[in-house]
Amino acid sequence: MSEVLNPVDAEGKIQELSERIAKGVGVVTTAEREARTKKRAFDLAYAHAYKNADGPAHERRYTADITAMPHREEADNAEIAFKHAERTAKALEKELLAWQSINSNLRAMYGVAGVGQR
Repeated sequence: MSEVLNPVDAEGKIQELSERIAKGVGVVTTAEREARTKKRAFDLAYAHAYKNADGPAHERRYTADITAMPHREEADNAEIAFKHAERTAKALEKELLAWQSINSNLRAMYGVAGVGQR
């Protein structure tokens, strides 16, 4: 059986989610900054590896790919973390909307409770 809710409970949950969303903005920004930093580091490592490699262009590309792969992995992992932060933020926003709807329904129910007894 579900817990019985009242408008005060719903408003508390809404406040909690609003605070988490506000903090999440910083989390998303930090994750995006990290992803971009790692992407630049990968691009730079690749460029240096390509420049320093010997042989024809296609061999230099392969050498640069192999040499810069650890940087690419870091960039990919940072991008994954950034996308996760974005998805989490969107989920929190949807949860907030759901709780706002629940709160609206609770207020309506409490508003009509006992009307016939007046």
